[in-house]
Amino acid sequence: MGSFSIWHWLIVLVIVMLVFGTKKLRNVGQDLGGAVKGFKDGMKEANADSKPADAQQPTQQVGETIDVEVKEKTKS
Repeated sequence: MGSFSIWHWLIVLVIVMLVFGTKKLRNVGQDLGGAVKGFKDGMKEANADSKPADAQQPTQQVGETIDVEVKEKTKS
């Protein structure tokens, strides 16, 4: 009794198609697919852009000292 049978799902599908119509459901599917494709393309571009930037950054060797100048913070 906990799970729905195939007949329950078919009835739900018919009701959804009657309420929204097949054209609107098709448009929603196309919009969702376009959004997923755009997201994947964006992730590929972000990965491609970040790799050259990481390669250009200088790396610090172990045991190397970095000289810095510390200034006192003044209250304004």
